[in-house]
Amino acid sequence: MKDCIFDNFQNSVDESLLRHRSVLDVITKLQESDARVNRAVAKSVTNCGCIKLEEKNMYTPPNIDYLNLDTSTSQSPVQGALCENCREILEKELGNNLFYITSLCNILGLNLYDILLKEYNKISTLGKYTMR
Repeated sequence: MKDCIFDNFQNSVDESLLRHRSVLDVITKLQESDARVNRAVAKSVTNCGCIKLEEKNMYTPPNIDYLNLDTSTSQSPVQGALCENCREILEKELGNNLFYITSLCNILGLNLYDILLKEYNKISTLGKYTMR
């Protein structure tokens, strides 16, 4: 069923993509969309203030046993919650981003669900060793 949702989404994107059928058009639109997502997050912090960021240097002791590294105790750098307006804007911008990612998949003959499934399997198999 989930693959049907992805396939339906990918087909809908393909049908609605009229003007930007070149790889260059899509990758530049994707880059613009990435920037708009980043800008929306930054505005949530700076203009609205509904969230605050507390980034700190992460200390990783030498010779650490990554199997015993507990990520559940690490604090999120995001404090607060998105207000309704910021949430709406971010959802819109992330939706546009998904549209252009899917458009790129369509142009290059890639299946979005297969990509998601491969990434999921890699994360599931490697667990903490994916270390991105």
